[in-house]
Amino acid sequence: MDFDSLEDFLSHSKGRVEQYLNTAIGQRRTSGVLSQAMAYSAVQGGKRVRAALVFGAARACGIDHAGLDPLAAAVEAMHAYSLIHDDLPAMDDDALRRGHPSSHVAFDEATAILAGDALQALAFELLAAAHGPQLSSEQCLSMVNCLAQASGAKGMVAGQMLDMAAEHDAVNLAQLEQLHQLKTGALIVASIHIGALAQKQVSAEQIDKLRVYGQAIGLAFQVQDDILDIEGDTQTLGKAQGSDLMNDKSTYPSLLGMTAAKARLMELHQQAIDAVSEFGASADPLVWLADYIVTRKH
Repeated sequence: MDFDSLEDFLSHSKGRVEQYLNTAIGQRRTSGVLSQAMAYSAVQGGKRVRAALVFGAARACGIDHAGLDPLAAAVEAMHAYSLIHDDLPAMDDDALRRGHPSSHVAFDEATAILAGDALQALAFELLAAAHGPQLSSEQCLSMVNCLAQASGAKGMVAGQMLDMAAEHDAVNLAQLEQLHQLKTGALIVASIHIGALAQKQVSAEQIDKLRVYGQAIGLAFQVQDDILDIEGDTQTLGKAQGSDLMNDKSTYPSLLGMTAAKARLMELHQQAIDAVSEFGASADPLVWLADYIVTRKH
């Protein structure tokens, strides 16, 4: 299937993954409140950038959307789990997410924690069960391993721990980038890696180039978040503007100044574009996504 713009690509990716997630959560309706809380955070709002990266990386490697829905749904389920837990009072204590009350506000803390736990388990279940005519068991196992490493003590969880430890304590640029490479970048890179693994003949060189792309846009995503925390507004952002400043967090603008932070954003954008240049037109959606990440307003 051909796409003419990022909007077309995101719309198609978003529609597919949200339909799949709705169905998957509905099939696990052992508790009505739990299912509601899972769907509230997993399906409500968001551009589905990580799902789009799964589809985009697979496309760059010669695989179309067909059969990739459980892979895209898995990374979005994992992302939703991380957001639920990040927003908890014991973590970042954020009351807003995507313009709506955070899960623990809409429900309660215990339900939010359990919904996050269930979404994390669902992510691995979807990957493990994705084998079939297009995906071998070996491919699925590699994807499970990829997501596990990106989500745990080598990825998001480690990044969140570093983030909490850095509250009210100044960190240098190298420490800040390590924090964000783990907390935000790890799942972005994993989304791209999982999409590439859908191609049985994917080469190590292709994986390496896609990893460079992922690392660049992962950091760019956070740099733009830091910029928007200062220049954005609460209604557009869908979360409290200025929360980083109020929490005395180290950010790219606070360490580099706004001008240098914006220059770093453009540098990372160029790194991403250069990394996928040899894939040709098949990588157009990845180029569009890199453009979107550095120009988005929320």
